[in-house]
Amino acid sequence: MRCRALTLALCLLCGCAPGSAGPAPGGHGPTYAQLARRALVTLERDYYDGAGAWHMCVPVRCYTTNEDWGADSLTYTLYLHWLLTGDRQVVPLMNALTATAPASHAGGWSDVPMWDSIAAAREYQVTGSYRALGKAILAFRYVADTARRQFALGACPGIFYQQPGGGYNKLKTLETGSNYIKAALLLYQLTKSRVYLAEAQAQYRAVRADFLSATVPLYTVYVFDTGSVCRQVPARYFGSVNGNMIWAGYFLARATGNRAYLSEALATAHAVAGHLGDATGVYADLQAENDITEPLIEAMYDLATLGHQAFARRWLLDAASAAASDVTANGSYGRFFDGPPPQAPVTAWQVHGGLALAQVAAALDPGGRPAGSRFWAGAPFVADAAALGARPVRVTFTGRAVAIIGTLGEQCCESGHARLFIDGHLTFDQTGIWQNKSSSGVSLPRSVLFAWRWPRPGRHTIEISPGYDNGKEGTSFFHMTGYYVVR
Repeated sequence: MRCRALTLALCLLCGCAPGSAGPAPGGHGPTYAQLARRALVTLERDYYDGAGAWHMCVPVRCYTTNEDWGADSLTYTLYLHWLLTGDRQVVPLMNALTATAPASHAGGWSDVPMWDSIAAAREYQVTGSYRALGKAILAFRYVADTARRQFALGACPGIFYQQPGGGYNKLKTLETGSNYIKAALLLYQLTKSRVYLAEAQAQYRAVRADFLSATVPLYTVYVFDTGSVCRQVPARYFGSVNGNMIWAGYFLARATGNRAYLSEALATAHAVAGHLGDATGVYADLQAENDITEPLIEAMYDLATLGHQAFARRWLLDAASAAASDVTANGSYGRFFDGPPPQAPVTAWQVHGGLALAQVAAALDPGGRPAGSRFWAGAPFVADAAALGARPVRVTFTGRAVAIIGTLGEQCCESGHARLFIDGHLTFDQTGIWQNKSSSGVSLPRSVLFAWRWPRPGRHTIEISPGYDNGKEGTSFFHMTGYYVVR
């Protein structure tokens, strides 16, 4: 995984700025419609393997699969393109994905069948294949019925352990619960069985009781259930789960006529727009690579179009405009919409967000053009090898954007995170930098670990401090090789 193109290696050795495949500043380059077509080519040519599975890393291959959230995020993105365009060329790809989708989840974790159930439901919507629908139902019913006694335990049994019996860390994750609600609602829409609607409503109530933050209408993703007490890990605001809950509230309101669901969905969406962006308002994916953003993009698009919410439209187009400067020469997007083009291999967990944004931007404003697509071109690299120890790591600079570079999964592949302060303030999403989490199972040198923009140049300090040890994110770790600054 450490190999890379000669031209990139020379660039890195010389300390030059990250390149950009985007147009010159001023919005004179490709339109959103053109960027969407290019994104589709990247999805179908580089990430799809041609035989019903997805490559998890590009251009270097780590492995290929058609199961769980990394692969499923690309299936969701392909579905989103079909939904927006009616592209019939998607049908054979979805048929191939249906054929290789898992037919059983016995003995697995609770969130995997839920991700897969949604992917199979989306395949059915495109193809009409009852094989896809059958797989969606089987995956859902595995958690809802067959293995429920393994997951619905503890002090708050209404929500699910991620591992059977709670596993080694007694973690309950909203990745299971929010996807359970979405999967149930999709099956209700597809089968008209009100059993699925009732299951979605019951889980929605349980999720709001245990995962909703007390101070803001956002959902943290982790709860530890020791068997006697349930404790939230505060302010871990995954885009995936908050997107799922926005989507669920909107479609529960449509299914039941209860506008309280809609009010809750809008409150969460406004909180995402108001709290989870950088200083320019562009969504900042501070979560480790184990989060995916397509569900949030999909939910915001539904609010913008079906729900006629202007703020959701602005949120999407602002993110898409920034992401146009976050694309590699081969069309892969990094996980930070406000960051520079990635230099490391780009994984499925990172790329799908930008690919999905390109599709919805083209649907919302096909002739529009992103502003400043070469935002990071010419940004100097400051070599600064610094590691977290007894004292915090501080980076002080003058500029209007920063991107911190290091190895994702340096001590692969989970334990090791740190808190992050911007000009003395802890980030609202308190994940900070979870550097050692690598979903692909490999170390990825020269990755963007953090990116942030401001409306205008100024003097800023980024401080990285030790994190709080827990059973999911583990102990403290941070090590950077340097950073880029846009002056």
